[in-house]
Amino acid sequence: MARGRIRSKLRLSLIYTFGCLRPSADEGQDPHPIQGPGFSRTVYCNQPHMHKKKPLRYRSNYVSTTRYNLITFFPKCLYEQFHRAANFYFLVAAILSVFPLSPFNKWSMIAPLVFVVGLSMLKEALEDWSRFMQDVKINARKAYVHKSDGEFRRRKWKKISVGDIVKVEKDSFFPADLLLLSSSYEDGICYVETMNLDGETNLKVKRSLEVTLSLDDDESFKNFTGTIRCEDPNPSLYTFVGNLEYERQIFPLDPSQILLRDSKLRNTPYVYGVVVFTGHDTKVMQNSTSSPSKRSRIEKRMDYIIYTLLVLLILISCISSSGFAWETKFHMPKWWYLRPDEPEPLTNPVSPVYAGVVHLITALLLYGYLIPISLYVSIEVVKVLQATFINKDLHMYDSESGVCAHARTSNLNEELGQVDTILSDKTGTLTCNQMDFLKCSIAGTSYGVRASEVEAAAAKQMAVDLDEHGEISSRTSTPRGRGQEIEVENEAENSPRVPIKGFGFEDIRLMNGNWLREPHADDILLFFRVLAICHTAIPELNEETGKYTYEAESPDEASFLTAASEFGFVFFKRTQSSVYVHERLSASGQTIEREYKVLNLLDFTSKRKRMSVVVRDEEGHIFLLCKGADSIIFERLAKNGKKYLGPTTKHLNEYGEAGLRTLALSYRQLEEDEYSAWNADFHKAKTTIGSDRDELLEKISDMIEKDLILIGATAVEDKLQQGVPQCIDKLAQAGLKLWVLTGDKMETAINIGYSCSLLRQGMKQICITVMNSEGGSQESKAVKENILNQITKAVQMVKLEKDPHAAFALIIDGKTLTYALDDDMKYQFLALAVDCASVICCRVSPKQKALVTRLVKEGTGKTTLAIGDGANDVGMIQEADIGVGISGVEGMQAVMASDFSIAQFRFLERLLVVHGHWCYKRIAQMICYFFYKNIAFGLTLFYFEAFTGFSGQSVYNDYYLLLFNVVLTSLPVIALGVFEQDVSSEICLQFPALYQQGKKNLFFDWYRILGWMGNGVYSSLVIFFLNIGVIYEQAFRTSGQTADMDAVGTTMFTCIIWAVNVQIALTMSHFTWIQHVLIWGSIGLWYLFLALYGMMPPSYSGNIYRILLEILAPAPIYWVATLLVTVTTVLPYFAHISFQRCLHPLDHHVIQEIKYYKRDVEDRRLWTRERSKAREKTKIGFTARVDAKIRHLRSKLNKKQSNMSQSSAQDTMSPRSL
Repeated sequence: MARGRIRSKLRLSLIYTFGCLRPSADEGQDPHPIQGPGFSRTVYCNQPHMHKKKPLRYRSNYVSTTRYNLITFFPKCLYEQFHRAANFYFLVAAILSVFPLSPFNKWSMIAPLVFVVGLSMLKEALEDWSRFMQDVKINARKAYVHKSDGEFRRRKWKKISVGDIVKVEKDSFFPADLLLLSSSYEDGICYVETMNLDGETNLKVKRSLEVTLSLDDDESFKNFTGTIRCEDPNPSLYTFVGNLEYERQIFPLDPSQILLRDSKLRNTPYVYGVVVFTGHDTKVMQNSTSSPSKRSRIEKRMDYIIYTLLVLLILISCISSSGFAWETKFHMPKWWYLRPDEPEPLTNPVSPVYAGVVHLITALLLYGYLIPISLYVSIEVVKVLQATFINKDLHMYDSESGVCAHARTSNLNEELGQVDTILSDKTGTLTCNQMDFLKCSIAGTSYGVRASEVEAAAAKQMAVDLDEHGEISSRTSTPRGRGQEIEVENEAENSPRVPIKGFGFEDIRLMNGNWLREPHADDILLFFRVLAICHTAIPELNEETGKYTYEAESPDEASFLTAASEFGFVFFKRTQSSVYVHERLSASGQTIEREYKVLNLLDFTSKRKRMSVVVRDEEGHIFLLCKGADSIIFERLAKNGKKYLGPTTKHLNEYGEAGLRTLALSYRQLEEDEYSAWNADFHKAKTTIGSDRDELLEKISDMIEKDLILIGATAVEDKLQQGVPQCIDKLAQAGLKLWVLTGDKMETAINIGYSCSLLRQGMKQICITVMNSEGGSQESKAVKENILNQITKAVQMVKLEKDPHAAFALIIDGKTLTYALDDDMKYQFLALAVDCASVICCRVSPKQKALVTRLVKEGTGKTTLAIGDGANDVGMIQEADIGVGISGVEGMQAVMASDFSIAQFRFLERLLVVHGHWCYKRIAQMICYFFYKNIAFGLTLFYFEAFTGFSGQSVYNDYYLLLFNVVLTSLPVIALGVFEQDVSSEICLQFPALYQQGKKNLFFDWYRILGWMGNGVYSSLVIFFLNIGVIYEQAFRTSGQTADMDAVGTTMFTCIIWAVNVQIALTMSHFTWIQHVLIWGSIGLWYLFLALYGMMPPSYSGNIYRILLEILAPAPIYWVATLLVTVTTVLPYFAHISFQRCLHPLDHHVIQEIKYYKRDVEDRRLWTRERSKAREKTKIGFTARVDAKIRHLRSKLNKKQSNMSQSSAQDTMSPRSL
C-alpha cells in the first residue's frame, strides 16, 4: 500500500498569499491556551487503545438517523399511537369492555384496536427500517487505517476510533474529523471539497504542520506518537482550537489543518490524518438534529375534532345516565316485568344516583361509535397507497440517474398541498455545479451569440404570453427580436459541434484564429492571456484525447481555462515559479510555447472579491493581471483605463439580466523599480506575525492593484438543473414563496437569483450587511443597533412604496443573520422578509439554515418545505414541516433525513401542484366523510336508547356494529382517499392557482367540518325517526304482524348503508370501475352478509335467522323505507352542491364544466383566458419578468404616442401650418 510522495509536484504553499501561507509554529507562533470548560478533549495519536476506557472513551464512529431502536421502538411507538385522542379513548373502552357493564362483546372492542394500532406500528417499523438500511450502507464504507508496524488495512467506518491514523485517497470522503498530518504533495497541501457541509463547490486548500511533513509514507507511522489537546465537540464548521504535542514541543492547530467528515478529497492522490472526532461528535453530525416525529396540520386538527366528538359523547352519555336514573327512580316500580320487588343493584329505585353513575360507563361504551376507530387505520392505508402512487409516478422519474421519487414517510402526504414557503439550498439543488463560458465583452465589443437558458426560456414564455394577450401581430419588432433569440438557441441545439464541458461559447469571430482580424486584436490577445495565466489551477493531460483538463479551486476558473484553450491559449504546465502556455497567434494553427514567471499571486477572498497575479514575460516586461467583481475593478481603473468602461458596463448589465455570472478583466504594466519596492513591502507583510497580518497584506495589495486598464468581461452560466426556472415560475403562480439559503458568497447567490428569475431587473434589492467587528461587547451592541436600523428603514421603505408592481428582494449574509436571529430582532427580520417577493440568505451555516426554517415555521404559523441535497441541508430538512431531499451525486445524507426524495428540483412542481393538491383534498374529504358517517350511525344508538327508556339496549346486532367501520363502509372511503381527482394532473399544472385551495385550507376549515357534522346529525334524525314513523305504528307484513326490534334495527342499518354510500358517490368527482365496484359492491356485500348470516343455525345467527329471506325481503315497506330514507338523507347535500355550482362555483367547478362540455376544444380563447386567470399575482418567476417587460413595452408605446400627439398638436398650431 505504501506509495512515495509525489516529488515532481510543486510546493503549492508558495503560490497562495492569504489562504495558505502563514508563519509556522517554528517561526515563533505561540500555542493556544487549552484549559477550562469546552476544551477537555485529549487524543493520543496512533494509540486508539488509550481511548477504550473512561474518561478518554469517546463516542464510536457509528452514526444513526433512525427514530427508534430495538429498545425504544415499542415504548416510543406505543406512546405515539396512544398520543392520538381516538386511540387513547378506545384503549380505555377496550379495558372497560372486559367488565360486565359493557353492552358489547369484549372482542368487538379489543380486536379493532389491536388491528389499528398494530398496522400503524408496522408502517412505522418499515419506514424506520429503510432509514436503518441507509445507515448500514454509510457505516459499512471502508477506509485505510494504520494497524501496526507501518501497515494500513481497510476497515469499516463504524469501527474507526479516536486516535486512529487514517489514509484517505483521492475522491474519497473523510470517515471522521481528522487532523491533517501530511499529503502526497511535499509541502502538505491538499484540496478538499466541502459541498456537503457548506454547499460551496470551490475547493478549499488545507495544509499540514511543517513538523509532520516527514510522515510521508506508510512506514513512517510505525513509531509515530503524539498528543492532541483541543476543544470539545461543537457544531462550528469554521473554527477549531487545539495544540499538538509532538517531539517534546507544542504546536498550535487551526481550522486549516482539520478535514471534516463528509467532505471529499480532491486533486490530491492521498493524505494521512489522525482521527479527532468520531460519529455524532463530528461537526457535520453536531449540525444535524434528531430525526423528529412530524404530524400534518390536518392530523393535528383532526385531534380537535375527536375532542369535540368526545365532548359530544360525554354529553349524550350524561343525558343517558340522567335519563336512566330518572327512569329507575320514578318508573321502575311500575314495570312489574322487571320484578321491582326483587331489584338488582343496578336497577334499584332506592339508589338511582348509583344506577345513573354505573350506567354512564355503559353509555360511554355504547355511543363509542361516534368516535371512528377505523379512521386512523383507514388514513394510514390511504396514505401508503398515495405514497405508492408518488413512488410510481413516471413523470417524476429521472432517466439519466435512474432515480424515481420516493415518499420516505407517508404521514405528510396531505401537507404537500398546504405549503406556503419553500426554503431551498442552491448548490446541487437549483444548480448542477457546472459552469459554461458563454459570452464575453472585449474592447467594448460583445461576443457570443448563443442564448443562455434563461434568455431562451424567457423568450419562449414571453412569446406565449403575448400570444395569449393577443399582442403578437400588432408589435412586430419585439417578438421578432425574441424569435431571433429562440432561433439562436435552436441553432445551438442543432449544431454539430461536440459539446465541451465548461465551454458553451459560439461566435465565429473569435474561433479558429479569426480574432486576429478583429479591430482590437491586441486587446483580445491580452484578454486571452489573462484567462490563461491569472489562476491557481493545475493542468492534467488526458492521454486518450490529448487535451488538458484543469483541477481548479472553482468551476469558474476551470471554465476560463477551457475557454482559453479553445481560443488557442492552452495552459499546459506549472512549475514552482512559472506557468507555460501554448499560444496560437496565427490562423495557420501553429503554436508558440511561452513562459510566464509568476512573481506574486494575490488570491481571491470573499472580502477582496478579486484575484491578481504579477508575471514577467519572456521579454522581461512585468504585468499585473487582475480579474474580479466589476464594482471592485471599476473603482481601481486608471483615467486612461476607462476607454471601454461604457460599453462594458452595458454588456455586464445585459449578461446579468440573462442570468450569467460576470467578472471584469484588467491589467497594468509595472516598472522594475516600482515592482521591486512594492515586493519588498509585500514580502515583509507576508512574514509578519500577528493578528493584523491579513489587514496589512490587503493594504499592500491595494497599493499595486490600482491604475488598472480595463480589457473586458466574462460571462459564465452556472448551469441550472433542467426545468428549474419553469418550476419556480409555476410554484410562484401557485402562490408559493421561495427562500434560497446557501453557503455560497453573496455575488454567486445573486447571480443564481437572476438565473432562476427570483431576481430581475427593476426589482429593488435590500442588502442587509454588517461591517467586520472584533466581537467586543460594545462593538457587538453597535453592530446589532446598525442591523436593526437597516431592517427598520427597509420595512418603512416597503410600506411606503405606492407602486403596486414594485417588488423587493431581501439579501442577507450569514454573519448578519447571526444577529438578526437573536430573540430581540428575529421577528422584525421575519416581518421584513415576509413582505419581500424573494429572500436570499448567503454564507449561512447548516445550523443557521435550520434556525431560519424554524423562524419561518413558527413565526408565520404556515407550512414550510425545505429542500436540499447535502449534509449541510439536513438540519433545515428536519426542522421544516416537510423535508425534501435531492438524490444527488454527493452522498445521501439529505435523502436519509428527508420525508420525500426526488431526483431533481423540477419534480417538486409535480410533487406539490399535482400530488399535493390531490392528497390534501382526498384526505380532507375523507376525514369529513368519516365523521359524517359515524355521527349519522352513532346518534341513532342514542335516539333508540332514549326511545326505549335509556335502557342501554343497542338496536343493532353486534356483528353489524363490527362490520360497519371495518368492512361495509371502509372500502368506498379508501377509494375516495386514493382515486379521487377533482381535475386531472394536466389541468393541475395548467391551472396552478388551484393549489391555493389547500394553502387556504378550503376543504378542512371549521365551516366545512361543522357542515359535515351537521349533515351527519340531520341524516341520523332522518334515518331513525323516518324509519320509526314508517314501521312503528303499522303492520310490517301482509299478515298483520308488526316489526320486532331486530327487524327495525336491520331496516335502519340498511338505510344507513345506502345513505352513506350514496353520499360518498355524490362527493366524488372522478369515477373509474374501481369506485363503482367498491361503492355499489359494499351495498351488495351487506345484503350478501345478511343472507348468509341468516342461513346459519339459530345457535349462531340468533334473532337474525333468515331475517332477510323470510321477514324483510317479502315486506314492501322495507324497500319503500330504504328508498324514502336514502333520498331524504342525501337531498340537502344534493341541493347544496347544485346551488354552489350554479351561483358560487369554486375554481375546479368551472374547469370541470368547461371540460365536460368540451369548451376547451371548441373555444380556445376562452380556455386561454381562464388559464391566464388561474395564476396567482406573483413578483418572481418568468411570469413576473414577462409582465414587467409587457408593462415596459406598453409604457414606451404610450410615451411614444403621447410625444407624437404633442408633436402633431404643435405642428397644427405653428405659423407654417396656418
